[in-house]
Amino acid sequence: MSKKQKLIARLKSKPKDFTFDEAKTLMELCGYVLSNKGKTSGSRIGFINGEKIFKMHKPHPRKELLHYQVKEIIDELKQEGLL
Repeated sequence: MSKKQKLIARLKSKPKDFTFDEAKTLMELCGYVLSNKGKTSGSRIGFINGEKIFKMHKPHPRKELLHYQVKEIIDELKQEGLL
């Protein structure tokens, strides 16, 4: 089982401890590129895939994503046919 498959399986289980680093790795393995628009963007980041942009807030000070963020990533990847 590849790293991408393992992260997808973990994401689909909707864990309460899914971290931003795991999400970043998964999005990059799915073809997205992280964009934070420099120092002035604060915690708002985007993942860009072609002309498609998926925006979210980077969690702080915790590392784990909130439940709604996990759900949004699942919805995004399903919509793009990656799940």
